[in-house]
Amino acid sequence: MRRVLRAPLTLLLVALAAFPAAAAPAGHTATRVARDVRAHEEARARVEELRESDAPPGEVRDAERHRRDVRSRLWDLLWAVEHALADPVAVDPAGRAGHCPFGPRSTPAQAQAPAPFPGEGTSWTVPTTGYRLTAGYAERGRRWKHRHTGQDFAVGSGTPVRAVGPGTVRVTTCGDGFGNQVLVRHRDGYFTQYAHLSRIDVRKGQKVRAGQLLGLSGATGNVTGPHLHFEVRITPYIGSAVPPLPWLARKGVHPEQ
Repeated sequence: MRRVLRAPLTLLLVALAAFPAAAAPAGHTATRVARDVRAHEEARARVEELRESDAPPGEVRDAERHRRDVRSRLWDLLWAVEHALADPVAVDPAGRAGHCPFGPRSTPAQAQAPAPFPGEGTSWTVPTTGYRLTAGYAERGRRWKHRHTGQDFAVGSGTPVRAVGPGTVRVTTCGDGFGNQVLVRHRDGYFTQYAHLSRIDVRKGQKVRAGQLLGLSGATGNVTGPHLHFEVRITPYIGSAVPPLPWLARKGVHPEQ
């Protein structure tokens, strides 16, 4: 259940209006969000450490419960803020109201086609091909109000964009600075975002495989040219991003610099 916070929402995450800036929350809320993101990543690392050391199952369960509690707290906070700001991810995750440019539905044969990527046949892969890595996570500059929240893959418009791993489509929406975007929830609880698409080829609730087509790259939203903005989040909402390349590296994926 999502709880609406009692604090005046007009004071929360004012920077979210400047997509696709890092949208760092303002004041006390910024401190809370940053603290919870750090706490979640520390808790996730602790769970992994316990599992690798064959710790007692009860100890692993307690650590995992703590991680989920931190994520739930962060989720509730960011949902309340983004819902108040009418962020499409919070209020229209299926993209119906925004009349997003959905492509034709994939046929079963297309959905099962192997991904034409390096590491083909594995569980995880890069989100596109023929790319050049440009703006990285936490990079600062005049294009962002605070800092960059993902990793940009410079590709031409119309380049296939694919899921980096198996999961379920949580969001297919448009209408903000990220343009046409897809968010996929993965089995480890993290979300990957694919933004500035020219077309969306999946629907909310659809299960996808690693390498499955999500859409085509483009230059929708606040951009200076065509590229894929790839982001990894603890929740579906901006403000919960973590460094995407180390996250991919933990999956055995190492995009070429």
